[in-house]
Amino acid sequence: MNVSLFITCLGDMFYPNAGKATVELLEKVGCTVDFPTQQTCCGQPAFNSGYHKEARKVAKQSIEVFKDSAYVVTPSGSCAAMLHEYSHLLEGEPEWQAEAEALSAKSYELTQFLVDVLKVENTGASFHAKATYHTSCHMTRLLQVSEAPQTLLSHVDGLEMLDLPRNYDCCGFGGTFAVKMPEISKEMVDEKVSCIHETQADVLIGADAGCLMNIGGRMDRENSPVKVMHIAEVLNYTEEGG
Repeated sequence: MNVSLFITCLGDMFYPNAGKATVELLEKVGCTVDFPTQQTCCGQPAFNSGYHKEARKVAKQSIEVFKDSAYVVTPSGSCAAMLHEYSHLLEGEPEWQAEAEALSAKSYELTQFLVDVLKVENTGASFHAKATYHTSCHMTRLLQVSEAPQTLLSHVDGLEMLDLPRNYDCCGFGGTFAVKMPEISKEMVDEKVSCIHETQADVLIGADAGCLMNIGGRMDRENSPVKVMHIAEVLNYTEEGG
């Protein structure tokens, strides 16, 4: 199966190991992965800030870049959800809207693709740790992916998953929200960090780099011992090879 990797901005700049793990996971389950070098941002920051004209330009770029891809897979539920938003964004431009719908139909967040398309529930990972999972807003509410990550993590050998109190609460990142409303964002992430510490987990796992950056940054400032990992890194982890 041929798959194109959509790395996303945060993955490219801040979480390259998550991108690497994504490629290795896909290859492990039999996929051939390519990386279209003309890919850019998904356009979500502009879209969420009300700059729809600018977001449409970015959407059209992504549509062209992935036009010939059989599947598009990304280690970000948030950005995957944005790809699905293109058909609404491009309403009034029938030709582009049709192309947007075609892209949406073949675009998946990583865990969604593994479980729902490839029917893979066990990636052969082994990771002995106590962990909790952060449920990101866009991935759960917009993309409506919630079971796939839990299913995959339940099959990681040695991993003890602990329930995160108020797991559906936002971490306070929200893209540009954290920049525009820093005081409110801080209070939200402080509540999230408190819930994480309540679990006494050693590791926080998430599937969206923005959330992990926000939560991880706050915990770093508190000198928290909790390790932050993208789910792709965990699913690709083996005790021997790391």
